[in-house]
Amino acid sequence: MKVRFTVVLAAVLMAVLLCAGRPAQAEDTIKIGAVLSVTGPAAFLGEPEKNTMLMVQDAVNAAGGVLGKKLEVIVYDDESDVNKAVLSAQKLIKKDKVVAVAGPSTSGNSLGIMKFFEESQVPLVSCAASEKIVNPVGKWVFSVAPLDRHAAGKILADAAKKGLKKLAILSVSDGFGQSGRAVLQELIPAKGFVLAADEVYGPKDTDMTAQLTKIKEAAPDAIIVWGTNPGPAVIARNREQLGITTPLYVCHGVASKKFIELAGSAAEGLMLPAGRLIVADQLPEANPLKKLLLDYTAKYQARYNAPVSTFGGHGWDSVSLIVKAMETAKSAKPEAIRNALEKITGYAGTAGVFTYTPENHNGLSEDAFVMVKVEKGDWRLME
Repeated sequence: MKVRFTVVLAAVLMAVLLCAGRPAQAEDTIKIGAVLSVTGPAAFLGEPEKNTMLMVQDAVNAAGGVLGKKLEVIVYDDESDVNKAVLSAQKLIKKDKVVAVAGPSTSGNSLGIMKFFEESQVPLVSCAASEKIVNPVGKWVFSVAPLDRHAAGKILADAAKKGLKKLAILSVSDGFGQSGRAVLQELIPAKGFVLAADEVYGPKDTDMTAQLTKIKEAAPDAIIVWGTNPGPAVIARNREQLGITTPLYVCHGVASKKFIELAGSAAEGLMLPAGRLIVADQLPEANPLKKLLLDYTAKYQARYNAPVSTFGGHGWDSVSLIVKAMETAKSAKPEAIRNALEKITGYAGTAGVFTYTPENHNGLSEDAFVMVKVEKGDWRLME
């Protein structure tokens, strides 16, 4: 009896000693977090982002992990709500002790949680497009979506090429819409256009005929709609109902098939700046990103039986860049990841080629976008 007790006690002591010698973070796992709008109004952003991040996790682990350890992506659904995004971010930082976070999906939620990452000194790689996320530059905050300024510049370049002079803006009153509106208000006169009308709608509005009627009276040469689903789809349908034939640009915030589904026939002929991912098969063979984009498309469609979107691509880029930073730094410490991210140069992602610097935490240029048109219910490359 005494011998058995002694053996058991020795085994327990050995287990305690072994555990005591192990670091606080799980030795065989590196945890990164994700705050995404998997449900709610912005689910068309967050669901493909979540799907893609899990794809990256599995691909990394199948190839041997990162730094010899298993990668774990902990995803929290903020339900498209900024308060839940805040709670999720705090949980990832304080409870889960993640070394970096990808997301959120929306600009408003990204702006709502940024300060916690500056305070905790954990890197955040946002999937949203507002210029305010990275301008002014925060030490610990990066982004992977091409910026509002890039999208606005692409639209205005196309308008200039078509000889359009008088432009009208119709933007949503949330963080993303107002960020884009501010850029357009700056660039339209700066690039020699006339701002003929400037209307706003609410995120929950279901009819924008009043705003479109005012815009019609201003007789612009083109209308620029800035928002995410479902608002732009409602506007497209209202435009068709009012018999407005003025050319209509929508922004990069609707670059998924969901927009075409929501707008139906009213989407036909609408133009937008978008990442190359949604028209990857139409790119010239010489395009250096084509293989990457087609590979991602094939893997995503095989796994989820769903079309790809620009937003799923942001999920790919955010997690892949964090993994690249860890491999470059040969460390999974938050500060090492941050420092390595800031030095990434010429990294090919789905959104474009990333080059971060201390002064540029977005890493992309206007070249990240191509102009796309809706034609026969699908995306068609205009360039």
